[in-house]
Amino acid sequence: MIIGDNSKLVMIGDSITDCDRARPIGEGLFGAYGNGYVNLVNALLGAVYPEKRIRVVNMGISGNTVRDLKNRWKTDVLDLKPDWLSIMIGINDVWRQFDSPLQKEKHVYLDEYESTLEELAAQTLPELKGLVLMTPYIIEPNRNDAMRATMDKYGAVVKKLAEKYNAVFVDVQAAFDEALKYYHPAALAWDRIHPNTAGHMIIARAFLKAVGFTW
Repeated sequence: MIIGDNSKLVMIGDSITDCDRARPIGEGLFGAYGNGYVNLVNALLGAVYPEKRIRVVNMGISGNTVRDLKNRWKTDVLDLKPDWLSIMIGINDVWRQFDSPLQKEKHVYLDEYESTLEELAAQTLPELKGLVLMTPYIIEPNRNDAMRATMDKYGAVVKKLAEKYNAVFVDVQAAFDEALKYYHPAALAWDRIHPNTAGHMIIARAFLKAVGFTW
């Protein structure tokens, strides 16, 4: 596995990362990691690679866009001095364009999304041993669905930046697409976004596979 011994892994994002984590820092006992994929990643790393002593920190905040991440980057990423950083952001950047179409001040369009995510990645890379970029997603198999089509464009930006900065790329959308060969979206998420435990395990599995986790 490419995450080295005694590494500190900070995972930042929106509600999918947050999942009721502890505040101000998502680390510690009694549900501090939340009830989502970060908790599963932490548990599996601890169970399968105990000798590596990998320290996981959850810094997701529900409702965040990449614009919000930029506003809290110093306190919630740089000041924590991670060895590895995982970023999964973009769902709300897209979603607000559809569920709040008249509130344009909440919309983060593709150009701002790309420039901001690139700025954060480029700024932080010199301080890191490794960067993981995870795509946003919607649990919707119809690629012609308007929100799915837009989400795919944001995911393509993540892939492009991962290639440009030699980051680990996690195609979360592709992982859900594979599951959707067998599941209706409602079996994984009531709103096509916030997954149940099986959905969070799909995300965790995609992340762990990308960093070379093996049983």
